[in-house]
Amino acid sequence: MANVNEHVCDEDEAGERLDNWLKGKAPEYSRTRVQKLIGDGKVLLNGKTAAVASYRLRTGDRVFVEEEPSFMLGESVCKEDIGLIVLYEDEHMIAIDKPKGMTVHPAAGVSSGTLVNALLWHCEGSLSDINGVVRPGIVHRLDRDTSGVIIAAKSNKAHLELSKSFSERKIKKEYNAIVCGNVKNTHGRIDLPIGRDPNNRKRMAVLRQGGRQAITLFEVQERLESYTWLKIGLVTGRTHQIRVHMAYIGHPVAGDFVYGPGQKKLMSSQMLHSTAIELIHPISGELMRIESPLPEYYTDALSRL
Repeated sequence: MANVNEHVCDEDEAGERLDNWLKGKAPEYSRTRVQKLIGDGKVLLNGKTAAVASYRLRTGDRVFVEEEPSFMLGESVCKEDIGLIVLYEDEHMIAIDKPKGMTVHPAAGVSSGTLVNALLWHCEGSLSDINGVVRPGIVHRLDRDTSGVIIAAKSNKAHLELSKSFSERKIKKEYNAIVCGNVKNTHGRIDLPIGRDPNNRKRMAVLRQGGRQAITLFEVQERLESYTWLKIGLVTGRTHQIRVHMAYIGHPVAGDFVYGPGQKKLMSSQMLHSTAIELIHPISGELMRIESPLPEYYTDALSRL
C-alpha cells in the first residue's frame, strides 16, 4: 500500500510554488521527482488532483502526497542479471524492449525482477540518479502488463533533457492495442481529463473536475469480429491513459480486467504494446525513431481472431 502524507500551508509559506514547497517538505526528493509526482496525479490539493506544479499556495491549503512506503526511500536496489532486449544504447540513454509482466521499478511488495534491477546490472550502475536509488534512470513508465519500447537515462544531463521533452510533449509515442467491441469511427480523438478515482485510489478515472488534460488519438487497423485492432498515439502521458480512455468510450483494452472487468476472458494477456517512440536525442539533437516489433503473444492473438 502507498503512504499518503498530509501537509498544510502556513501563513508565512503562502505564495510559494507548489513544487518548491513540497521539495522543502521532502528534501530527499529532487524537484524533478516532485514534479513527476504532480504529473502522475499523486498530489491532491484541497481534495482535488493538483493541476500544475507552478500553483501558488494559499494559507490553509491542504496538500496530500501519495507515495511508496518510506522504507523504500534510501534503500539500495540490487542489480540482477536479467536478460534485456536493447533497442538502442549510448553513453547517455538506453532503449529497452520491455516484456509484458515486468514491473518498471521496485515498489511495495516488488523488490526484484524489475527493469531497474536489470538496468543496474546491464549498465553497471551508470544510470542517472535524479530520481533517487529506487528509480535510477527512469524518465517514463509502462504498466507491468504493457510491453514494448521504454527509455531510460544514463546521464543526469540526458535525464533532464528527456524529462523536459516529455513534459513539453515533444516525444511521440505510438502503441498497438486490441480493444473489445467494434470501434465505429475509423479515426478518433479522445480529450478527457484523467485523475485518481475518488472511489478507488489504486485506479485512475475520467474526471469532470480536478483531472489533468489527457488526449489520446486512435486509428483502426483492422476490425476482428468482436474486437478491433487499433494504432494509438498519445499526445499526453497520464497514468493508465489508454486503458482509462478506451474503457470510458466502451472499448476496454482486451485482457485488461481492471478497467474492463465484464469482458470474456478470451485473452491471457493485456493487449497493449508500445510500438515506437520518436524523439530528439537529448545530447546530439538527432531525430530518432525507436521501434519494437509486435511480440509473439500479440501476433498469436491476432492470428486467433
